[in-house]
Amino acid sequence: MNIALLGYGRMGKTIEKIATERGHSIVLIVDKDDKDYDVSVADVAIDFSIPSAAVNNITNCFNAGVPIISGTTGWLDHYDHIISLCKEKKGGFIYASNYSLGVNLFFELNKKLAKMMNPIEGYDINMEEIHHTQKLDAPSGTAITLAEGIIENSNKDGWLLDQGNEDTIPIIAKRIENIPGTHTVTYTSAVDDIEIKHTAHNRQGFALGAVVAAEWLSGKRGVYGMKDVLGL
Repeated sequence: MNIALLGYGRMGKTIEKIATERGHSIVLIVDKDDKDYDVSVADVAIDFSIPSAAVNNITNCFNAGVPIISGTTGWLDHYDHIISLCKEKKGGFIYASNYSLGVNLFFELNKKLAKMMNPIEGYDINMEEIHHTQKLDAPSGTAITLAEGIIENSNKDGWLLDQGNEDTIPIIAKRIENIPGTHTVTYTSAVDDIEIKHTAHNRQGFALGAVVAAEWLSGKRGVYGMKDVLGL
């Protein structure tokens, strides 16, 4: 499979290594300052760029008829437009806030726990996410996905960064050097705490999941998610 890498930071380099080990070829590398490129040489594109470049990268792929997965966060104000464009161009697209296979299982566990906890009185919900200091957005896309999973299965109607109230979920965002990503959801009462937590040890899990998703999406049209890739 011929892969275009859109974004060549630490994640892009890790994806390159794993994709090559799995027998794929990297035929195009687009760094953050590259604006004119021909993505049509690829069978599929993997976007781990920056928020200001993601929409352009995704649009270029749709126009070229190249399926694309995106792991860039911070651009979701344009999500509805991108989905409409994908359908208009008959493109193939996966967006995930986190491609780690373990995190996507964690997303499903989080939803199930929220549904179980919803009728139980006396528990407050709070979330914490910790990432490396180079991460540009806060809270993380993964934390937002977790919060949305709780909201879908509870009486909460939103989330707030570093604060909360009885109707919203507080998300505490911390930035610490060399932390790939840790997410914790805690239900606290006067008598006990219930906590679920995912800790990434390195970027390998994110990169592997991205390559697996690209393998799955190659040749497909439509809008999908990691639940489709994993058959959840």
